Amino acid sequence: MPQETQTRTVLFLQGPPSDFPRVVANELEALGHRTLRINLSLSDWLLWHDARCTSYRGSLTAWPAFLEAYLIEHGVTDIVFYQDRFPYHSAAIEIAGRLGLRTVAYENGYLRPDWITAELDGMSARSLFPDDVGAIREAASVLAPIDLTVRYRHPFWLEAVHEVTFHLVNAFLFLFWPRFTQDKFYHPIFEYPAMVPRLVFARRRDRNANILIADLIESRCPYFVFPLQLQSDYQLRYNAQYKHLAEALDEVFASFAANAHLAAQLVIKIHPMDQGIEPWGRIVRQLARKHRIKHRVHLVDGGHLVTLLEHASGALMVNSTTGLHAVRLGCPVKILGVAVYDLPGLTCQLPLDRFWRTPQAPDAGVYDAVQRLMGHAIQIQGNFYTAEGKQAAARELARRLTQNGVNEPGACMRPAPRGDKARRLGIPMTFTQEMQVRGRIGRWWRAWRG
Repeated sequence: MPQETQTRTVLFLQGPPSDFPRVVANELEALGHRTLRINLSLSDWLLWHDARCTSYRGSLTAWPAFLEAYLIEHGVTDIVFYQDRFPYHSAAIEIAGRLGLRTVAYENGYLRPDWITAELDGMSARSLFPDDVGAIREAASVLAPIDLTVRYRHPFWLEAVHEVTFHLVNAFLFLFWPRFTQDKFYHPIFEYPAMVPRLVFARRRDRNANILIADLIESRCPYFVFPLQLQSDYQLRYNAQYKHLAEALDEVFASFAANAHLAAQLVIKIHPMDQGIEPWGRIVRQLARKHRIKHRVHLVDGGHLVTLLEHASGALMVNSTTGLHAVRLGCPVKILGVAVYDLPGLTCQLPLDRFWRTPQAPDAGVYDAVQRLMGHAIQIQGNFYTAEGKQAAARELARRLTQNGVNEPGACMRPAPRGDKARRLGIPMTFTQEMQVRGRIGRWWRAWRG
């Protein structure tokens, strides 16, 4: 059991669309530690604006210099934030590394629905979680099984209200923080209204999708599933080699056409929270026609993903956490980008062209070891939106911060074991590189929509 350290000064940067960071800070204060907060936007301020808070209204370009001076002046020992790829947080990771400070990033959990991920430095390409299955098995061998009983449910509408309110406040009342960079792929004023028709017709889409899924299963033809991520997802934008998800589709379609059995089918499933902005129907039709597989490709918008995966010959994804759920179901999974769970014995390590004919099923023993180590070292049960869920997660996160328990026991490998692969794929690993990607994304978006 890690031992409690000396009194620490913990700085909180931007959190999720809730007051979760303040709840964690209060837990740390109760344990005798000092907490600080820098508010980057009006929504941040509305969620937390007591004496511990400082408002930063400068530009993103000037942020690194401001932050470094602040850290030194206030004797900060730890920085805690939501989403390591948010540009302000990416800069904080670099500065903290130079100054010898600890950074902890947290996000929605791998063991959803009621878990939170908390890791040193970051997730995916920056994750310190081991990539050596032998080391994972050894570390997990002394750990108890993870109880996956759902204890902290929250309705979808509660999360949606928090999300929409947080970003629309910053969009409409931007004059209070005029130089704040939201780093949203779509502007909130256009993104959220675009989702309304999808929400209105969700039941109809589910009904039609489930009919198509049932027909596929009854046909007994082998099929593979490619669940799409949100184009706006940080994991796709900053932890994958693709400028746009259409590039991943093009790569998959080309490989499928050249290597899959002629009877095999390919199912593209739109993300249930897709904003309705990307023309996926047109993109899929054009690419299927280009690779001469239009009669073997099916676009599914809605329906029960678990049913689809349970009967699939395999699933592909860039780096979605859906892959971990597919593995749990025993479905062979091929990862195209960088994912913390892309491990031998868990996902297919063969090249994509060989996956179609020889998909490698996950090993139940490896999955159990990965789940145990994740559950004890980088997963915390709770949520960001209900009082009970926030309190449970905040208490445990505060305990781990206090006792140096993040990524422990046995889930901390330096340097980041996935860093070399990320660099080979051209994935940004520094704040400067991320700034270049942000500009490239903007240019791609304008060209694509044009």
